[in-house]
Amino acid sequence: MTVLVTGGGGFLGGAIVKLLLAQGHTVRSLARSHYPHLATLGVEQISGNLNDAKAVSRAVTGCDMVFHVAAKAGVWGSFDEYYQPNVIGTQNIIQACLTHQVTKLIFTSSPSVVFNGQDMAGVDESVPYPDHYLSYYPQTKAEAERLVLEANSDKLATVALRPHLIWGPGDNHLVPRIIERGKKNALRRIGSRNALVDTVYIDNAAQAHLDAAQHLGIHSVVAGKAYFISNDEPRPLWDIVNAILATGGVAPVTRVLPEKLAYGIGALLEFSYRLLSISSEPRLTRFVAEELSTAHWFDLSAAKNDFGYQPSMSIDEGMLRLKQSLNGE
Repeated sequence: MTVLVTGGGGFLGGAIVKLLLAQGHTVRSLARSHYPHLATLGVEQISGNLNDAKAVSRAVTGCDMVFHVAAKAGVWGSFDEYYQPNVIGTQNIIQACLTHQVTKLIFTSSPSVVFNGQDMAGVDESVPYPDHYLSYYPQTKAEAERLVLEANSDKLATVALRPHLIWGPGDNHLVPRIIERGKKNALRRIGSRNALVDTVYIDNAAQAHLDAAQHLGIHSVVAGKAYFISNDEPRPLWDIVNAILATGGVAPVTRVLPEKLAYGIGALLEFSYRLLSISSEPRLTRFVAEELSTAHWFDLSAAKNDFGYQPSMSIDEGMLRLKQSLNGE
């Protein structure tokens, strides 16, 4: 098949591209930038923004299936910075799929779309969307996820996957940020608890997308549904953070910031940055304070039962591979 991967040059998108190529598919990528490594792999690249309907339509033309991975992530920025790519961009993808008679759309969502500031301990997909959000990223991703699931029909089969904290070799976001802040001694534990969290190794996250795609079809059991994806190995958050720091040769985090104080600092920084129109990201926000002080682990029964998801790479083995990658091995 001819398959489009939005954000094919990114961390998750790139891993999906490689798996698709290994299966013999013709792969196309839509991204704002040109990626030489994709050209080397033989991937056709379409340059454009997600909120450019013409660019999206051009990218979708002639495709049999679409993996919509690209999004504006992060915890800081204006509402429009997130709304345009995440919501308008997703609307454009859906419309292009319908216009060009694409029958499968696999959407990369996030567990943060249902985060309400409280512990998420062993929850399944029945947990509802919250009434309000502290960050534009989960707010706009939730709206995009709704659009994708509502677009499921007898013409277009859709599914949304919610991978949690993707990491591994090649990560250009989570791992570098943790190691950089660790080296500067800028990390603090939030609260006295060491709550359990799920993470997912990059290979497992990518494979989950292909597993879901394989089982996706008009009126199939996965069509119109959202699924949590993780390594199915919930561990204490700061154990995970310290393990990542260790792969980069950085000392573990030991200093603690009380939960209420962290939330208050986050609120003060958000107010100050907006008042002074500072575009850079604050060191702490209310959303981050809540994320780092609550449990986030999920019941994967639905993904296992509906499309046979089974993580193949353990956290321990993944950490070894990450360390080797960071050491240039």
